[in-house]
Amino acid sequence: MEDQSRAHELFLFLASTAHDMKNSISILSGTLEQLLVDAPQAAPAYPRMAHMLHQTRRLNNQLMQLLALYKQVGTPEYPFDMQPLEVGELAEQVAASERVLLQSRGVTLEIDCDPHLVWHFDEDLIIGVMSHAIHNATNYTRDRILLVIREVDGFLELRLEDNGMGYPQSMLDAGVAAMHGASNGVNFLTNSAGLGLYFSSEVAKMHRHRGRHGDLRLENGGRYGGGCFILRLP
Repeated sequence: MEDQSRAHELFLFLASTAHDMKNSISILSGTLEQLLVDAPQAAPAYPRMAHMLHQTRRLNNQLMQLLALYKQVGTPEYPFDMQPLEVGELAEQVAASERVLLQSRGVTLEIDCDPHLVWHFDEDLIIGVMSHAIHNATNYTRDRILLVIREVDGFLELRLEDNGMGYPQSMLDAGVAAMHGASNGVNFLTNSAGLGLYFSSEVAKMHRHRGRHGDLRLENGGRYGGGCFILRLP
């Protein structure tokens, strides 16, 4: 019992530390965003500031992924929290959180969804998944990303499509491997893209309803002919 108590205390300490780090990085990210808004894009420091913002947001997403593990365990301090939310509100939050970063990289985000559609999901986790997907898409797109959210066959389908050359086969394989819990040649501990896909697939599986769970897949095509990140929630 004593060992279990100490393990629980360590568990909470690590979770609290990750939470505090995330808050600090969020403040830093917000400051960088404001500096980018105020600075002219022709300023010599603008590209370096944009890169710093990209890195701080990436760090913030990684800490969110870590906190998702605590939600998966379902402690009272970090519960897995399924709540009804309008899809339009979700899309607005995702767009707002990434607007400055996308602008600094010359990428346009378009949204296609029914703003009044309501679905049950853990808001923080899904925003984290879609933020990671947008960050990944900026590495593949030429200059345009499309977020489509709709109900398909009893699932809420969130599609993030870009107008790049499409995902390489290694990324498509990593998407399949993540849903099956196997690396399939991708080291989830050292490959940031693979780690993000694993996190996203675990979040998808955490969402369950009437014997069904969410899923994740990557494919090429869509409206823009590039990469497509597809998250489905029951």
